[in-house]
Amino acid sequence: MPPVATITRSFRPLLAASLLALAACGGSGKDAGRGMAGQQTPEVGYVVMQPTQAPLTTELAGRTSAYKSSEVRPQVTGLITRRYFTEGAIVRQGEPLYQIDPRLYRASANQAEANLVSARASAEAARARADRYKPLAAQQAVSEQDYADALAQARSAEAAVKQQQAALESAKVNLNFTTVPAPITGRIGRSLFTVGALVTTSQADPLATIQQLDPIYVDIQRSSSDLLALRRALADGGTIPASAAVRLVLEDGSDYGQTGTVEFSEVVVDPNTGTVTMRARFPNPQGLLLPGMFVRARFTQAINTRAFLVPEQGLTRDPKGNATVLIVGPENKVIQRIVKAERTDGANWVVTDGLNPGDKVITQGTAKAMPGQVVKPVLASTQQQIGAPPKPPQGAAPANGR
Repeated sequence: MPPVATITRSFRPLLAASLLALAACGGSGKDAGRGMAGQQTPEVGYVVMQPTQAPLTTELAGRTSAYKSSEVRPQVTGLITRRYFTEGAIVRQGEPLYQIDPRLYRASANQAEANLVSARASAEAARARADRYKPLAAQQAVSEQDYADALAQARSAEAAVKQQQAALESAKVNLNFTTVPAPITGRIGRSLFTVGALVTTSQADPLATIQQLDPIYVDIQRSSSDLLALRRALADGGTIPASAAVRLVLEDGSDYGQTGTVEFSEVVVDPNTGTVTMRARFPNPQGLLLPGMFVRARFTQAINTRAFLVPEQGLTRDPKGNATVLIVGPENKVIQRIVKAERTDGANWVVTDGLNPGDKVITQGTAKAMPGQVVKPVLASTQQQIGAPPKPPQGAAPANGR
């Protein structure tokens, strides 16, 4: 068995080689640590938040209704002898639409005229008699009672003349009613009665319906809770009223193309639906909108003067649905903050709560920015090197030690 000293001398070269290998491995571990430290400080792009004006745009359901609508009804009883219009055509106010048999009413007018002539003759005779009795009564040639009776008969005859004049005017009016005119200018619908039909003044159905469609109304239903929230926002001072311009989205999803104006808003809430009706007026020169159509009305109800516009890529939602943003905080540490963002404006989210002027919201490199992490912030418009690891300096040993 060899001595212990000989064994020790034989293992010395092997021990020295092992120590050198361990030192090499320790050096490569430090290099790797520096490489990971470089990756833990990512570059992020941010935008500085400043309050701006953001329109509060809403889209509500609406239904079209005619600007004017009038039912054509008979005002005398009789048979329809003629129809003058074409169904679906434009008729003008005062234009004749129907002719009702006028013979009975013409006869009544003639009779009233004859009665008026007779009443006038009687009145003249009574007036002449009273005139003759007046000087005779003064001379006491006739009694005062005879003169008083003659004067009363003259006045009664004058009253009869006025009654017959009124009867004649009434007969002429009824005669004129046998020609049924258009009460308004507009497009007339189908005729519900044909020639030869008997019509009366108390019938339930109209002869036809005329509607004026240019311009046209759109009745918009709005919940009372939304109206109350808007009024409170206006009272707080951070919101100002907007113009009353409205745009329409038709049933096929296309834009109507014409801009309307809000005319008024009712002051009564419908107890069945809890909504308030707003009425807008739209031009309809081509007749594209018809009464009864369902549409969507888009309009700016107010302008928020304290809103922040955050690019879409800078806002996310947590599992609970809360809107969150990443902000560059003190010492360049990332802070996650919950904000209130209920709608968009173009490519931006409109944030109404949770941000302060001057906040730096991260919009680039958000995938590598974690809350509490130190980052290197640059303006979002600056060219960034995000995601690519830094290259090792020339002459340095590779991280794997090869």
